[in-house]
Order: sequence, then structure tokens, then C-alpha cells
Amino acid sequence: QVQLVESGGGLVQAGGSLTLSCAASGGSFSNYGMGWFRQPPGKEREFVASISRSGGRTYYADPMKGRFTISRDNAKNTLYLQMNSLKPEDTAVYYCAARASYTGYSSAGAYDYWGQGTQVTVSS
Repeated sequence: QVQLVESGGGLVQAGGSLTLSCAASGGSFSNYGMGWFRQPPGKEREFVASISRSGGRTYYADPMKGRFTISRDNAKNTLYLQMNSLKPEDTAVYYCAARASYTGYSSAGAYDYWGQGTQVTVSS
């Protein structure tokens, strides 16, 4: 059983930056592909980014490419999401998730464990 706890959310002005962290415990962190998802107000949960077990491969949803960077530190059991050039449409609850499967990196259904989420609000 893996427990995930996100932190780092908050209120930021458009154009600003935030870094989210996700601390993992209760399992072997390096055995899981990791991902970030978000749920904007009144909308479905959507894929943001994913990273492979070693950190060697990363994937991004198109709106995040060039602005967001996903990374992980397996020694610290921590996942990160660096978010730059934030826009009001980035406002959402951001979730980290762990995936035992080697496929389905952009599909929420492929993930086995989820954090409780952290709110990111971008003001215009």
C-alpha cells in the first residue's frame, strides 16, 4: 500500500510559478510510474504529466508542454511538478498518482494509488 501526500499548492498570479511535491511512503517508490493529474472546477479529472520509474522518460499533456516539468527523486521518495508561466486556466486541484502498470501513463484508470490533492489557484 502506497500513501501519497501532495504539498506546495496555493494562490499565484498569472505568469507566476509553483512547485508541487508529492511524498510517497509505504511502498517501493522506484517500482511505480508516477503521474500528475488535475481537476478544474466543474470539470473532469485530466492528465497533466507522467514519469517513468527511473525518471528517464517523461510525458506531458499538450497544454503543459514547455511550461511544466515533472521530476522525481527516488532517494527521497518524492515526485515534483514545476509549473511556470501559469495561466488562470491552470486553476485546479492537482493530484499525484502511482502506477504499477507499465502502460496507460495518461489514463487515470491505470493508476493504483492517489493523493488527496492540493489546490492551485491562478489569478488573472
